[in-house]
Amino acid sequence: MKKIILTFLVFVSVLSLKAQEVKSDVAVDANAPVFQFETDIMDYGKIVENSDGVRKFKFKNVGKSDLLITSVSSSCGCTVPNFPKEAIQPGSSGEIEIKYNTAILGGFTKVITVFSNASEPQKMLRLKGIVSKVEDNVVLEKKSSIVSQK
Repeated sequence: MKKIILTFLVFVSVLSLKAQEVKSDVAVDANAPVFQFETDIMDYGKIVENSDGVRKFKFKNVGKSDLLITSVSSSCGCTVPNFPKEAIQPGSSGEIEIKYNTAILGGFTKVITVFSNASEPQKMLRLKGIVSKVEDNVVLEKKSSIVSQK
């Protein structure tokens, strides 16, 4: 009886592993446009409340056909993306402008998703940083200057 149960469990395990296989029959278009971002993480560092929250993700189309960005979405309403609506020719550059609401205090990490006709149709970009009050930054600057004078 134990052998039958053991054989059954092995059989079920093998079937479940076979079901987990992912078929990689998806053909990649060799002529597709390709994003090449300067960076995919934008670090604001420490910034002051209500300061300029605009940053730009710069990229180049290193593919063989026109790159069309269909949409750009953010993980929350505090981040507003602006992107080129026209096609980016092969070898040409573009930028996606992101405006983060710096009135919101504290640390942040946001995800921007770019949808396009590129070889990687969904590209994830990230923002991170810390927004603090003006007084907090003044205190930090005074402490660091006192430490550096010693």
